[in-house]
Amino acid sequence: MSDRQAVFDTVTTQIEPFNKKGVALTEATTFAGDLEWDSLTVMDFVAAIEDEFDILITMNMQAEIETVGQLVDAVQKLKAD
Repeated sequence: MSDRQAVFDTVTTQIEPFNKKGVALTEATTFAGDLEWDSLTVMDFVAAIEDEFDILITMNMQAEIETVGQLVDAVQKLKAD
């Protein structure tokens, strides 16, 4: 299993408690559109991801992350730094 797949699997596991509508998760799933998250849910979720991977996602990065795939890319980049 690739590192990216492992990160994707962990991210989707972290999404589950917040996935109230049971949306099928793919790389293209959007947080605002598909999952219909409000800003508070996003903040809670980002905190969970930061704890899980021991990283810090800046507000600027958050603003650019719209899909699950983009989040996986960001996590991988932050873990590599």
